[in-house]
Amino acid sequence: MFKNFSNYSGVALLRLLVSLPYKTLVSLGYGLGYIAALIPSDRNRVVQKNLELCFPEFNAQEINRLRKQHWRLLGRSLVEKSIIWLGNKKQLSNMIEVHSEVDLSDRKPRILVNMHFVGIEGSIILSALAEDKGWPRTSGFFQRMKSPFFNKKIVEWRNRFGGNSIDRQGNSIALIREIRKGSFIIIAPDIDLGLKDSTFVPFFNIPTNTITTVSRLAKITGAQVCMMITTLKENEAGYICSISKPLDHFPTENVDADTARLNQIFEQEIRLRPAEYYWVHKRFKNRPLNEASPY
Repeated sequence: MFKNFSNYSGVALLRLLVSLPYKTLVSLGYGLGYIAALIPSDRNRVVQKNLELCFPEFNAQEINRLRKQHWRLLGRSLVEKSIIWLGNKKQLSNMIEVHSEVDLSDRKPRILVNMHFVGIEGSIILSALAEDKGWPRTSGFFQRMKSPFFNKKIVEWRNRFGGNSIDRQGNSIALIREIRKGSFIIIAPDIDLGLKDSTFVPFFNIPTNTITTVSRLAKITGAQVCMMITTLKENEAGYICSISKPLDHFPTENVDADTARLNQIFEQEIRLRPAEYYWVHKRFKNRPLNEASPY
């Protein structure tokens, strides 16, 4: 009974948020992020440790400043999900600019390699634009949530304009079919999902457990691999989604080298806007050769 009440209360809160003026919503998100940065928590400790590991050249004051900036932007991105999940097409189209170096309407098989900036959910907006722009639909893996109720709801919301969310657990064949049909396939491999189908390659000069899905799928399907970076607009008005030309000489016969190359690109992007990366994730949780977790 209480669980049902809390579930539907959560949906009601999202509907309330989406009804707010956009500037009010963003200000609320910044405020929540500011408060979160002040509260001692496991996630705050994870952010602190990640920043210390990746930016050893920063002093304590610089790390603390970056940590607070990150929480501020994370708070904004969290409340903006109310629009991404429940907003109408007009709201979504006003929320994102798409800059692409490839013709997205040519329906060539492509894997769009996303990364975990705080605005990653903004890439889902592409599915709302696809029909009007003449683009194929978007497909991508999703990670199951602990709550079956919200797991189902969020998949429904993400797919409401024709997108296709594929359960990450055991559905690679479905993703291969989508690639061969010409769908946009969005994959964000910069995450530690365990040791299966992954390898340790450098990320900020640290051996980091990274999934190898992109290299393997590109080799199986012959799909082009393009980077897709979704960042926050600096004027507090939505997102910019930038899609690159296909990567040259990708994939190769060396899965580890391909995966390391992607990590290098991710690192370059993060250094341009370090506060926007998703530092709350335990990126270095699994370690090689039984090395202790830094968390």
